[in-house]
Amino acid sequence: MSLAQLHYTSAPPGPDGSGFRFTAVTPGLPRSVLREAEQLIGYEPPRDAPPRPDGTELAAFPEAFSHSSLADGSRLLTRTVYTGSDYSGRWGNFHAHGVHLPVGAELPGGILPIAAWRSPQWATTTPVGAVAEPLEVRPVPGGFSRDALAGFAASRVPWLASFFAGLRRLVEDAAAPQIVLIERDSADVALWIALSGAALPRASAHRLTFTTYTRRPQQARQQIIGVLPDDGQGLAGYDQRYRVLDCTGPGPGEPTGRQPAVSEDDGWAGIAAQVWLGGAPGLFREASALPGGDFDAGRLAVVALCAGIGLGTGGRTAAADWAGTHPDALDDTELARLTGALSMSGTARPPAESAALARLFATLAGRAPITVAAPLGGVVLTDAVRTPTPGLVLPASSALTDDVRQRLATELGPELRAGITDPAQDVPRAVELLHIAGLLGVDCADLLDGTAGRLSHALVADPDGAYTAVVRTVLADRFEFRAVLLGRLEALATDDPPAAARLLARVPLPLTGVRALPHLRMCAEAHASGAAGGDRVGVLHAVIRASGVSLFTDPLVLRTAVQLVWGDGAMTPGEARLLLGETGSDPFRTPGSGSGSGTWSDLVRAALEAPGDDPDAPDLAHDILRCFPEELGPRVRAALLLLEFARDLERGDAGGRWADRAVSLRAVAEPVEPAVLEQAFGAVARRLLSPGRPDGELYALIGAGDTDLIAAYGRAAREETVRDRLRVSPAYVADCYSAWSSRPQAGRAWEEICKSLLEKVLRPVVRALPEADVESVEKHLERAGGRWVREFGEWNRPGAFGRIGRKLSGRGRRPSAEGPRPGDVEPPRKDGRSW
Repeated sequence: MSLAQLHYTSAPPGPDGSGFRFTAVTPGLPRSVLREAEQLIGYEPPRDAPPRPDGTELAAFPEAFSHSSLADGSRLLTRTVYTGSDYSGRWGNFHAHGVHLPVGAELPGGILPIAAWRSPQWATTTPVGAVAEPLEVRPVPGGFSRDALAGFAASRVPWLASFFAGLRRLVEDAAAPQIVLIERDSADVALWIALSGAALPRASAHRLTFTTYTRRPQQARQQIIGVLPDDGQGLAGYDQRYRVLDCTGPGPGEPTGRQPAVSEDDGWAGIAAQVWLGGAPGLFREASALPGGDFDAGRLAVVALCAGIGLGTGGRTAAADWAGTHPDALDDTELARLTGALSMSGTARPPAESAALARLFATLAGRAPITVAAPLGGVVLTDAVRTPTPGLVLPASSALTDDVRQRLATELGPELRAGITDPAQDVPRAVELLHIAGLLGVDCADLLDGTAGRLSHALVADPDGAYTAVVRTVLADRFEFRAVLLGRLEALATDDPPAAARLLARVPLPLTGVRALPHLRMCAEAHASGAAGGDRVGVLHAVIRASGVSLFTDPLVLRTAVQLVWGDGAMTPGEARLLLGETGSDPFRTPGSGSGSGTWSDLVRAALEAPGDDPDAPDLAHDILRCFPEELGPRVRAALLLLEFARDLERGDAGGRWADRAVSLRAVAEPVEPAVLEQAFGAVARRLLSPGRPDGELYALIGAGDTDLIAAYGRAAREETVRDRLRVSPAYVADCYSAWSSRPQAGRAWEEICKSLLEKVLRPVVRALPEADVESVEKHLERAGGRWVREFGEWNRPGAFGRIGRKLSGRGRRPSAEGPRPGDVEPPRKDGRSW
């Protein structure tokens, strides 16, 4: 295809004037193109150029070879060179020769614009007769050889990856920063552009705009701009506009070595640099035939590795990920080359690469021939031992060849055993190493018990952290290890059932196919039955049934069941009585004293920690005293006797000397539980407030001087049952009045209680009694002695309480021969007669 051309230089006066002007233009070229071209083809000599160069110096001037986009979408390819003096002898002339590419057009043969660099068709003078016929641009034969470009790439290692990263951004983003290449020779800029031509997609390479030289990079519109060192210094600090690569000084990260620095974590750019360093630009086209985007790092990495080009960890990771996503894009031969290349790295791999290789192996296993995938499986297992990666998918033993398995067993066996037994090793990691040892056939049978013991404690302490994917795999695949672990957990469940139950609630450990495991099975059933509420005795029976053994065969089953159902809490006395009645006492006894689980103490706790008004606690105490006489210590026995005494008082079987017995039992039971004291003292108080109390018992209470017992009497006297009895029984009113009004010197506690009872309990009732009932009260008091009637009358008058209070305190009271009812608040005479 022939293209319209143009020439521009300083020319003698003519129809279009003198000075710099178009001296030859192919007919038909639009004026708008010429006007825009005139802004693009100017030339300024370098700052240090000689003012009057000779021929040799003139040849050293930089060439401005440019490919530019025009406003109408067409493109302009030009070469501008310094020619020295013009027709008039003035210095500073240049000649620009260019061709115009219409919209959508390419150079003849589809060559890239940079391929026309230094083509012999570029003229330095205006054609004879100023006739510019259409021109067919041809590349220079052997212009940019592969070896020359590879050698140039090797000389620019520090900037190579950054250049390709910038290229990628230019293609993907119209607002990306322009690339400014600072080189001492414009020919080197042309080599940079030639490197880009092979790496870019074909359409992008044809549209790439550039200039190999300009004195004013700030005014250049091209995507790649070549400048001399003096002209690039003012671009620093404009990173949003320019990506400046100064190739005349030390490169980034020098000393350079041979690994190009990757810019902006651009994996494709780093791999592209390695492809050029490997002298294999044809791989770019080969990669473009594979699935993926234009700048897919993975597919380029795959073809590079298959071609024997070494890549860093980022490239290997990208290749593994791409191959795992497109396993059918490569044939077995290509896959073999790829897996071989991925398996060759002798350095430690970072976790990301190891994980990618494991994923690729998992994809290829069963799909590719075992000889293709097995080397990769060996790498995965080696990495799993030496560079642990969380979540790494390990290969199955069947996916390895015998040669690979034996080689790895010999190589990794000592490391595996050392890692499994290392006490500083994380427990799930030790299990993972045990799993790898099993895959390779490394004998670690002697390490199973120790590893299982560590894992059992780790599972109980942190179920979520210890029950990793590898642990799950090992438990599913290795029966012998699972059996040992469950045995260890069974022992832990016996010692701490709630902890084992919490473990089984979080971790679905398989309990099938292993020996009895009664305690673990109970823990699992406790979680399933919801032991925290409902019919707890019923849940306990369900838990015991899940054990599969009898309480009399293994009494510890009962202890485990109780701890699972009640945890840190106590049974209620009703639950304890029901359980004791159903099972008998033998399963509760202390281990070592015949058969038993030692859970009798849970029964004791149920009795002693029950609320003070629990009606079952006294009966439970009676049962415990009857069933476990040898197990009880003195304090506990005395506390239970207090509860049993309360039971006997309520039933009327307590005999006499109530207060003395209660106080003496309390002394032995100290420190006595408040609820036990409430039960026992409350029972004594209620019996003392009953109408038929024996003679002398109230006197004994007062004489005992126990403030808690007196307080219990006061609380009982305020109960509604006492008030109801006072309202209907004048005799009971008289009895309470005489009891609460006598013994003024009995002590402050009794005095305060009596004052309160007279005012707060008795007075409201008496004031509400009918006159006939009041008279009946007085008649009952008259039988006890004359002074009681008189004092009752005084007390019952309004304002009389103050006088009664003074009498109770011993102030202002006249001696009286009349006394209280014998045998009650005063001791009875020994001869049986009244005082």
